[in-house]
Amino acid sequence: MTLPGQAFDNGVNQKQSSWGGKLVDSEDSANSLMEPPSEIPRSPDLLAEVLYTPDSELRRPFLMLRSMFADLIRSRELAWRLFVRDFSGQFRESILGYLWLLLPPLVSMGVWVFLHSTKVFAFGDSTLPYPVFVLTGLVLWEAFVSAMVTPLTVVGGAASMLAKVNFPREALLMSAFAQAAFQTMVRLVLLAGVLFYYGVFPGSGVFLVPAGLLSLMLLGFVVGILLLPLAMLYGDVGRAIQVITPIWFFLTPAVYPPPTSWPASILTWANPVSPLLITCRQWLTGSEVTHLGAYIAITAGTMACLMAGWVSYRIAMPHIIARLST
Repeated sequence: MTLPGQAFDNGVNQKQSSWGGKLVDSEDSANSLMEPPSEIPRSPDLLAEVLYTPDSELRRPFLMLRSMFADLIRSRELAWRLFVRDFSGQFRESILGYLWLLLPPLVSMGVWVFLHSTKVFAFGDSTLPYPVFVLTGLVLWEAFVSAMVTPLTVVGGAASMLAKVNFPREALLMSAFAQAAFQTMVRLVLLAGVLFYYGVFPGSGVFLVPAGLLSLMLLGFVVGILLLPLAMLYGDVGRAIQVITPIWFFLTPAVYPPPTSWPASILTWANPVSPLLITCRQWLTGSEVTHLGAYIAITAGTMACLMAGWVSYRIAMPHIIARLST
């Protein structure tokens, strides 16, 4: 015989359920429902803690390098989204659209071919048809300039976002390099058509063309990264680049054969772009490679400067953002 109170208690506390195949009390069942299932995966990023200190990252170089490469990996998706947004926005209000990627080298090639055919500018002889020679040089030069200027444009355009949102800033650099690489790939399609039209084929050196293009673009990218902190603070840097770039172009054997006699030959050895451009053009056109040693030395130096530029960018950006926010 049970009392009414006992029956009520038994009705509440002894309700049975089949949670996990076991009969449990309702109170235990409620407690188990409050606990998250153990099989739910937890993302490591959600549990990561970021500690900000006034100390410079240079005091812990190994930890800094580890953090740099971790941010580089984490920023891949964001870099892709920024690349799509920025690249599509460049031609959104344009009638010709993506044709603007092909028109500058085509127009420049036409001008230089006309000047060469009318003997306005008398250059040395070349084993290649002059339209092939000049278009190859222009495409390679544009690859260098795009890799140099795009980081300044992308990071400078994201100044307001940098001041408001905390995200891996390597995403901006990856997006900038992707834009320059895509522009170069589009122009290479045009160059391939011209090479085919004139019957110029690269031969076995075609497998080394990606390495040559990468070295040339990384050199421009390093110059852009090293100038980036100053360009964010002073507009004089951007204006100076607009003045220096055309002069640098004429000092680079892009539209004329590299001089071999002194003192004009100094343009080949004192200009770091020249050996890279000449070697890549020789691989593209199947010509004899003449500056391989200088190409290797400059490429090795470029890789070392790339790490130095990356470190300076990472250390300088917090200070630049703080100054821009005030």
